Amino acid sequence: MDVAIFSAKPYDRQFLAAANEGRHQLAFIEARLSDETVRFAGGADCICAFVNDQVTAPVIAELAAAGTKLIALRSAGFNHVDLAAAEAAGMTVGRVPAYSPHAVAEHAVALILTLNRNTHRAFNRVREGNFALEGLLGFDLCGKTVGVVGTGLIGSTFAGIMRGFGCRVIASDPYPSDECAALGVTYVPLERLFAEADILSLQCPLTPDTHHLIDDRAIGLMKRGVMIVNTSRGAVVDASAVIRGLKSGVIGGLALDVYEEEADLFFEDLSQKAIQDDVFARLLTFPNVLITGHQAFFTREALSGIARTTIDNITAYEDTGRVLHPVTAPR
Repeated sequence: MDVAIFSAKPYDRQFLAAANEGRHQLAFIEARLSDETVRFAGGADCICAFVNDQVTAPVIAELAAAGTKLIALRSAGFNHVDLAAAEAAGMTVGRVPAYSPHAVAEHAVALILTLNRNTHRAFNRVREGNFALEGLLGFDLCGKTVGVVGTGLIGSTFAGIMRGFGCRVIASDPYPSDECAALGVTYVPLERLFAEADILSLQCPLTPDTHHLIDDRAIGLMKRGVMIVNTSRGAVVDASAVIRGLKSGVIGGLALDVYEEEADLFFEDLSQKAIQDDVFARLLTFPNVLITGHQAFFTREALSGIARTTIDNITAYEDTGRVLHPVTAPR
């Protein structure tokens, strides 16, 4: 099959080419998929999209008119795809439901440890010859209550790691995990989780129910000084609300690997430009905010798994007309 791969970075070329082994004709397009760039697909049988590509109804209509039959997502999330439009156009959508849950879970833990013990600030101080400890005070993780929202593969893996630190772990998920329960995780209502957690980790998908889950009301239920960590999807958090929470002191620390308006920021080098997003720029001014640029998935194992599953979806569609891991429009 001819495959047009959007948002292609050098590492995408490396891992997808290795997984492909010459089976399909891969065209790597650095631009994000949008109304303006969809023409670059050039009538490819399949387009391969990443998390910030805009697979909207107009984009799908143009792709379908040019003969594209398959949308292969190299991500687990699919909130950036108009599934109803794809179904109406007769297009199949495949995704990567799991690659390395350890990658995202471990990154969430890294954010917690960094934000708590201020190792990022200490690193810069020492390089400047400043060995003072003022402002670097942290707390023991052992004995703290960690609340996990979403206990799929990533959330369960994260819960297991935090149990290893000696934390009490509570969780909220409409589909409780037996694996989590076996680890000693206690499922509680969401409002109770907000009220009891010292550290709140978001590992849930973005759905209408989780959009802006962390808003002013939710923050108002939380302990003063709570640490919030989001490695799920940016729009699970209302950024303006967390700024208010930071200013009031209710939020004692905020670690984000995702951001609601990240499409114009993440995966690009903007170091020579002014950040135009005023909300994001405001977040950067807080000393107790730590942001990484959608990096949690970025391990060799995860990239290899993503590439392998993506190519397997494409090959299965070519051979059978079906993908191994389909996404369908909700009924």
